[in-house]
Amino acid sequence: MLSTINFFNNHRGLSRIIVIGLASVIVALSFNLFLIPHKILSGGVSGIAMIIANVSPLKNTGLFIFLLNIPILIAGYLKLGKRFVGLSILSVAMTSVAMQLIPEKQITSEPLLAAVFGGAITGLAVGLIFRFGGSTAGFDIIGLLLTQKRDFPLGILIFSLNSIVVLTSGFIFGWDLALYTMVSIYTTGRVIDTVHTRHIKLTLMIISAQGEKIKEKLLTELERGITVLDGEGAYTGEKRKILFVVISRYELSEVKTFIQSIDPDTFVNITQTIGVMGSFRKT
Repeated sequence: MLSTINFFNNHRGLSRIIVIGLASVIVALSFNLFLIPHKILSGGVSGIAMIIANVSPLKNTGLFIFLLNIPILIAGYLKLGKRFVGLSILSVAMTSVAMQLIPEKQITSEPLLAAVFGGAITGLAVGLIFRFGGSTAGFDIIGLLLTQKRDFPLGILIFSLNSIVVLTSGFIFGWDLALYTMVSIYTTGRVIDTVHTRHIKLTLMIISAQGEKIKEKLLTELERGITVLDGEGAYTGEKRKILFVVISRYELSEVKTFIQSIDPDTFVNITQTIGVMGSFRKT
């Protein structure tokens, strides 16, 4: 049993590294093929790095992204843990290296298309990085620190923090490009919220003859609080356990899998929760 658990954990860790590495390369592709050729900025520290690279003799956005993120990663290490920061370092390093290898080239001559598609591709990649436990550092870490305190949509938080990037873009590159930058950042934020759904909470009402086993599985695997009621079938008169639990959207697939493995006849009612008061572990 222990060897099986270790294999699963190692396999899951390897999957995280692979997905985060590939997503980071996609971020670099989006920057070099869509945004940078049009002087359209990404959000956060990456956007600041793009500004510095454009106004300095050293036209190396990837290098500036890495350098600017060093103090932020140190702060993240103190608050968010070793694994998270390790995966974030992997993401930043992969993005920086990939930007050195991928040539800057315009995929489209239309700035609006570059802003929309560049923002969408960046948002998809960053959302996957978040979903697998990492970040692209920069404002992402600041946003994640804030969402640990309150359940705000992460993409909207990051978009709010990016206003300074848009204003700087307007003063340096002109307000047309600043508006394209705003389109890009907004698109990125919306796509992130589509992929990164951790702020969405679900309430499950689980009715099963194997309620005790399901309860123990929920407690050990998810570490969630559960309310247990005794129920009775109106037609059959059979006794059932009724479990109420609130989970994050991320956990739903895992919960479905082990419920089916314990009792395929389990009835589960899934509803989206508008808000949670009281103690709820934010993962």
